[in-house]
Order: sequence, then structure tokens, then C-alpha cells
Amino acid sequence: MKYEQKIKELGIDLPAGSEPKAMYIPVKQVGNLLFISGQLPAKADGSLLYEGKLGSELTLEQGQECARLCIVNMLAAVKFYLGDLDRVKNVVKVQAFVASKTGFDQQHLVTNGASQLLFDVFGEAGKHARTAVGINQLPMNSPVEVEAIFEVE
Repeated sequence: MKYEQKIKELGIDLPAGSEPKAMYIPVKQVGNLLFISGQLPAKADGSLLYEGKLGSELTLEQGQECARLCIVNMLAAVKFYLGDLDRVKNVVKVQAFVASKTGFDQQHLVTNGASQLLFDVFGEAGKHARTAVGINQLPMNSPVEVEAIFEVE
């Protein structure tokens, strides 16, 4: 199945890709690997879906929503770079950073929001190695940031 068609079937509208707002590039290709910069759960207007920390201001479900939106933004960045998501061969690795209150220990469950969407879009090719890390603070008071490595044809 074509991945962009699958995204439409899931009811997802990818935002338009754009140039970065700071000193980095969203996607760096080395050989057949794409290293995708950390994505925040930003809505189309640039504001964050939620702000704050998991375990205090936000629920597990809100964190999962954020992780999912990070992947939507990641797919938009990859599409902007490649021109066609059907060039994606595999999702190799995902790393998620979860802003967490001390004692919150469900970063892995927050990250499932990202992993599930990658599987829903790419099927078996969306299964990946993964790290989920709890941290004190993220840029712009974001609750979640997700980065990844994709293999492309």
C-alpha cells in the first residue's frame, strides 16, 4: 500500500513542510538513512497541542496525543525532504523525550503514541528500536519531543 494513501485513510492531514526556525536542519541524509530532528507536538498554527509535564499538568493520554502529533510533524518533514513518503523503506529507531514530574515512570507508554502511528502508517516497516527518556524540561515547555532514523530507497 502507498504510505501517503494510508495516511489519508487514517484521516491525517500532513502540515506543509517548512524551513527550520533555528540553527539546524529538519532532515539529514547519510547514505540511505534519514536522521530526523526532534519534532514537537505543534499544531498548524505553530502553537503546542499541550504544554507542561507528564504526571503533573498532563495525563498519560494527553502525552500519547502529543507523541502522535510529533510523528505527524515528522512525516511532514520527511515528505518535504523526500517529496514522496513511499520512498521510506523502514523506520529504524525512535527516541522520545518526555518532560516528566519526578516519580512519573510511564515514558514508555507515552511513546507508544508515536510507535503506534508509525506502525499504523508503515505496517511491519514501521516497527523500530526505541528509547523513551524522562527529562526535566523541553523547548517551549513542550511535554514531548520525538526524533527518528528512517531508511529510504
